[in-house]
Amino acid sequence: MTEKHTTPDGLVIVDKPSGFTSHDVVAKMRGIARTRRVGHAGTLDPMATGVLVLGVERATKLLGHLALTEKEYLGTIRLGQTTLTDDAEGEITGSHDASKVTREAIDAGVAKLSGAIMQVPSKVSAIKIKGVRSYKRAREGEDFEIPARPVTVSSFTVYDVRDAVAEDGTPVLDLVVSVTCSSGTYIRALARDLGEDLGTGGHLTALRRTRVGPYKLDSARTLDQLQQELTVMPVADAADFAFPRWDVDTKRARLLTNGVRLEMPDTYTGAGAVAVFSPEGRLLALVEEHQGKAKSLAVFG
Repeated sequence: MTEKHTTPDGLVIVDKPSGFTSHDVVAKMRGIARTRRVGHAGTLDPMATGVLVLGVERATKLLGHLALTEKEYLGTIRLGQTTLTDDAEGEITGSHDASKVTREAIDAGVAKLSGAIMQVPSKVSAIKIKGVRSYKRAREGEDFEIPARPVTVSSFTVYDVRDAVAEDGTPVLDLVVSVTCSSGTYIRALARDLGEDLGTGGHLTALRRTRVGPYKLDSARTLDQLQQELTVMPVADAADFAFPRWDVDTKRARLLTNGVRLEMPDTYTGAGAVAVFSPEGRLLALVEEHQGKAKSLAVFG
């Protein structure tokens, strides 16, 4: 009799390597975890490294409900050069001496890009324009516009300004920055817009995501580490960590798993997704309050 392999349910916090797409990481994780049921919660550009949240097996049901609305990044912005993709992956489209740009001007430019702003995503982003990915339109040489979208940059800090010389001899400035922002914010668009405001052009040369929602880099593992030891946050722990918790008695647990809509305590009104646990600590479901009753979002029990 062959031994049956069981894949643990849960979240895997990956420290994504540069050069991998988010789909590449999912494909790699399918091999490591030996299951097709792997998904990711929000993409990360191929050039970028850092926190990427994956769900394995039943935890894929959690992914769409996780409050991953705030993200933190460390990055390097180069003033003095523009590129086709607004980052170091694209060919250089313009160069301008940035050596005379003052720290005061940089800080003023950063202030304009902080708070609630309207941002035009990069043309090589994955945003759909009339049903077609923007990067696909850009690759085909199409002339099109992407409408600006509201995003929130709650913190944009310049830690260091370094003089440098680009490969073509242009004097440039490299800014070491940290950004805390809402989901959907493009850091390379911030680099582009800062450079445009300062009259030098700009692009992103390095990016590392240090936090997604409550998940931080210190709990992330590289793909090599995960290959050695698959570190999974069990699905019950992940739900308890990410959502308000509602413990129910045995009778309610049975009713809930049989599809009965339970009356919900007032404390959960407007709370969004709530994790329901049995008396034994088993995750039964994700529910949300709807007209005083528990509407199921995902069932686990």
